[in-house]
Amino acid sequence: MRNKNSDGRAESGGPARAALPASTDLNQLRTFLAVHRSGSFTAAARLLGLSQPTVTAQIRSLERQMGRELFERLPRGVAASEFADGLAARIVAPLDALAAVTGGEGGSERPADPVHLAGPAEVLCVRALPALAPLVAGGLVLRTATGLTDPLLDELRSGRHDLVIATTRPRGRTLAAVPLMDEEFVLTAAPGWAARAGGPERIAAEGPAALHGLPLVTYAEDLPIARRYWRHVFGRRLERRAALTVPDLRGALAAVVAGAGCSVLPRYLCQDELTAGALVELYAPEDPPINTVYLVQRPGSAADPQVARVRDTLLEAAHAW
Repeated sequence: MRNKNSDGRAESGGPARAALPASTDLNQLRTFLAVHRSGSFTAAARLLGLSQPTVTAQIRSLERQMGRELFERLPRGVAASEFADGLAARIVAPLDALAAVTGGEGGSERPADPVHLAGPAEVLCVRALPALAPLVAGGLVLRTATGLTDPLLDELRSGRHDLVIATTRPRGRTLAAVPLMDEEFVLTAAPGWAARAGGPERIAAEGPAALHGLPLVTYAEDLPIARRYWRHVFGRRLERRAALTVPDLRGALAAVVAGAGCSVLPRYLCQDELTAGALVELYAPEDPPINTVYLVQRPGSAADPQVARVRDTLLEAAHAW
């Protein structure tokens, strides 16, 4: 019988360390671990080469044997219970060791599953991939995807990705998020347009009216980054239409360097051009707009050593970003 504390609940760690039922099937444990890692019955079925009903049946059978629910069913994917986290921590090493012995032809080690990383194209290409290149050279299998934060977080919940670089903190408690880096936004243009704007003194005196003749280059039609800059720096709503939209800030940067107009860009993306004089910072407010970028991890992936390597490498590299 398990020890209980004064309010009748099992003591911390007790259930997760209890002996597994004698009837527990090894395939059920493999399926449980796949669901725990992927955060989704559907994703686990793909990983195991099983049908989703088979995965669901095995998890339900294991839950009946354990006498408790292992996963909370969500609209997209599942969330592991505290008990499930403890169980996964206990079985991951022996099951992975067994898979290494039996999973490959002639006893060779089974190839590691790819780590799936997603995020904004600019952050992935300029920051994340250079930091992860040594891991790939050392044997890591990495798959990347780009897109907007909200759809990527939905895909993370469904098990499509292991890690997402997000420009906003995810809502709710199902996703673990840690700050990765801060983006400082810069209002910039090529030197010719900067001279036409009249310099920082004119902008300080006249506000955004000094920028009236400069074509605006933005990420999207609704001007998300520029609107934030106008509101934060000038205290006004941006009432302009973009002259050019480019759904990749690297393209916006190239257009601005070539003389298309002005744009609000992350400093990390345009710092080299600013240093070289290809771009000019039109205005340097004392309190520039800052956006925190987060590294978000899929539920159940904490036990995967390859995901942990990617996560830890990004967090360490981000100290210099």
